[in-house]
Amino acid sequence: MTTTVPSTPGPSTTGPGKAVLVTGASSGIGEATARLLAAAGHRVFLGARRADRLAALAEEIRAAGGTADHREVDVTSLESVQDFVRAAHESYGRVDVLVNNAGVMPLAVLEALKVDEWNRMIDVNIRGVLHGIAAVLPVMREQGAGHVVNVASVAGHRVDPTAAVYCATKYAVRAISEGLRQESRDLRVTVISPGLTRTELTDSIDDLDMRAVADEMMAIAIPAAAIGEAIVYAVNQPAEVDVNEIVIRPVAQG
Repeated sequence: MTTTVPSTPGPSTTGPGKAVLVTGASSGIGEATARLLAAAGHRVFLGARRADRLAALAEEIRAAGGTADHREVDVTSLESVQDFVRAAHESYGRVDVLVNNAGVMPLAVLEALKVDEWNRMIDVNIRGVLHGIAAVLPVMREQGAGHVVNVASVAGHRVDPTAAVYCATKYAVRAISEGLRQESRDLRVTVISPGLTRTELTDSIDDLDMRAVADEMMAIAIPAAAIGEAIVYAVNQPAEVDVNEIVIRPVAQG
């Protein structure tokens, strides 16, 4: 289902907000989402590889009156993700929501044979999502409730030259999410598919010509907070409401 996003309601929980884990939280969509979730009254647990940025963000959130903690995590390692989830559970006593947001997007034509980049995208964009699901599913099943939010992309709805492998990984995220949704009667599953968004994602493009093209396209990009608002909207719905997919992109994007 594709839906438009109205203004974000307040938290739907009583007492302390939901315990929400966010990967890729050191910048971009993850950082914006964490700030907005905390402002909405949720307790956020931040994960990424750049621990210094996580610490600074958590401190800023706490200084603004929110609840935040953090732990370094490498989503390509199942053990690292399990430790991340375990630490969040120890901090907050629950794991209500996982926002699987970490991702990379090196672009190049297939004939460039950048196999290492292909494998990196598979490891972060697909295995990272699966590792997150594997780590939270036992906890959420025991709780009898939970919510997995997987950040895909409009690239999971179309295929563009230079982005074949990236698109494949985002198609996979949508397929995995739909499979989890169909298998679940006590979990909510949401796919967020952003279009051009101002983040550090293009920093992973090594090909200078490709990066120049991507940077030029970013002239019409929307702020990361726009995606964060969509995630907060899905998280804040009543327990019986499952927002399955939100596609959000700049008006000017084709």
